[in-house]
Amino acid sequence: MNASVSREALDARDRPARLTVGVVGAGRVGPALAASLQLAGHRPVAVSGVSDASVRRAAALLPDVPLVTPAEVLARAELVLLTVPDDTLPGLVEGLAETGAVRPGQLLVHTSGRYGTQVLDPALRAGALPLALHPAMTFTGSSVDVQRLAGCSFGVTAPEELRLAAEALVIEMGGEPEWIAEESRPLYHAALALGSNHLVTLVAQSMDLLRQAGVGAPDRMLGPLLGAALDNALRSGDAALTGPVARGDAGTVSAHIRELRAHAPQTVAGYLAMARATADRALDHGLLKPESAEALLGVLSDGGAANGTNGPGAPGPGEKR
Repeated sequence: MNASVSREALDARDRPARLTVGVVGAGRVGPALAASLQLAGHRPVAVSGVSDASVRRAAALLPDVPLVTPAEVLARAELVLLTVPDDTLPGLVEGLAETGAVRPGQLLVHTSGRYGTQVLDPALRAGALPLALHPAMTFTGSSVDVQRLAGCSFGVTAPEELRLAAEALVIEMGGEPEWIAEESRPLYHAALALGSNHLVTLVAQSMDLLRQAGVGAPDRMLGPLLGAALDNALRSGDAALTGPVARGDAGTVSAHIRELRAHAPQTVAGYLAMARATADRALDHGLLKPESAEALLGVLSDGGAANGTNGPGAPGPGEKR
């Protein structure tokens, strides 16, 4: 099913019937998905959560939906969202199946990026219908998440006979289904983590350093720059690479590393790793010329260690220590 299919394009027979919906794990994801399904005409009937934050999220996004045990969620709902941490999911599924909580014909949906449907095999043996629907989105735990689902891609894995139903549910939530094979789920999830989770770390580190440099509003300074860089990268890929690494400015990179060692040594390893990866990609795509790369790679290999020689790590021409 093409990801560009609209809600209106779904044939009525491919739409899931209006379902009662339950949520096991009221973290940031589950209540938002259930609220989105409610907008599509489904009916949330039960939610489970342990922490005070979970209870507050459930109350805010799913008002008047009772808070019950996981087993009771499965007893009340035809469609159950298992929105728990990845490492918790296998044990939860096994426990629910072993205690007889899973009912034949029940749609059991997990939202883990790491797993496909095999993790739901204990529930499948109990007669459940397994779906893996992972929203490629970061969640805040607030109502804004429901709005962000519009146009959000979902990594979809399901048995062939449930494929249309899985994709229909995604489209009803405003999302765009993208089929991911079972064996590709770990690689798919690693790619998303590399692009989104690490981005937050890089941006936070950059803001910290700008504050140390005396910038009063680092978010305002970075916003337009990072927005343009992201847009350029999505449009042009490696051709969007700019900066001293892509240019082969070894002296500048050496100066960066010395400053980071002096003011934020915890960032040096990350800087070096990303600079090496950037240099490799720039070389592969012809942006960094081999003759310019030698000194740069020497600095990166040396770790930018400042010393009294003119070798790697020493100041470049016209550069002060």
